[in-house]
Amino acid sequence: MPDFLDAAIEIAREAGQLLMSHRGVGFELKGTFDLVTAADRASEQLVVKRLRECFPEHGIIAEEGGRAELKAPLRWYVDPLDGTTNFAHGFPLWNVTLALARENEVIAGVVYDPLNRELFAAERGAGARLNGAPMHVSDAPKLEDALLATGFPSLKRHLNVNIHFYYQLAMVTHGIRRGGSAALDLAYTACGRLEGFWEFGLNPWDMAAGTLLVEEAGGKVSGMKGEPLDLYGRYLLADNGLIHSETLELFAEIFQGRYVHEMPTLPAAEWELQHG
Repeated sequence: MPDFLDAAIEIAREAGQLLMSHRGVGFELKGTFDLVTAADRASEQLVVKRLRECFPEHGIIAEEGGRAELKAPLRWYVDPLDGTTNFAHGFPLWNVTLALARENEVIAGVVYDPLNRELFAAERGAGARLNGAPMHVSDAPKLEDALLATGFPSLKRHLNVNIHFYYQLAMVTHGIRRGGSAALDLAYTACGRLEGFWEFGLNPWDMAAGTLLVEEAGGKVSGMKGEPLDLYGRYLLADNGLIHSETLELFAEIFQGRYVHEMPTLPAAEWELQHG
């Protein structure tokens, strides 16, 4: 493969340092709850500029509005600051993520966490690495041994069905984490810190790099009903591969409205508060 990955790594590191210099900046709202900061815009400008310099014939699809040569066979998916809400509040889970796709297949991806100086990188067919060392998914064989992660949307949270999946998975695993950065959740799945991750409502730039990391680290990625991954699909399951079938079986039950564990009711919650 040409120097796509090397260029992405260099650009991600540069954008990460720019973001470090912007910590503590204010923010504004893109919607009722969806934040954007000057750091997002500055990082995107830097990344898009560098990509255009290196690969002028490539397309670029970036979260904050950058769109160029969308019909190009090679397209970059860019999230200049994944975890904007975390960043704006000083919560230390955010990153820069870049991925290159040929048609609809991701062939190179980078997730860079400058706070922890961790760079996750992969290219199709060549494995995945964390700071240059090979990384692999965990070997936990069952859901009951798993620690998972998920996320919730900024908008219309009260209408999001994921709370049903969250509750059922929380009851049968070691727990569910909600860190606020899909790219890092996928990177952590790839390196074995998590056994899996699922989410509704993701965009291509949220998951392109991370899904390649998981696959190249030995894991499995699909839709939540087992269909092949679609970067423009609206949900995702990524895991170590060993728990994939079991997780899909549980998802199928939830989609059909069959719950193994009943959701708690308010009277029960009040009883718990009163009686411990």
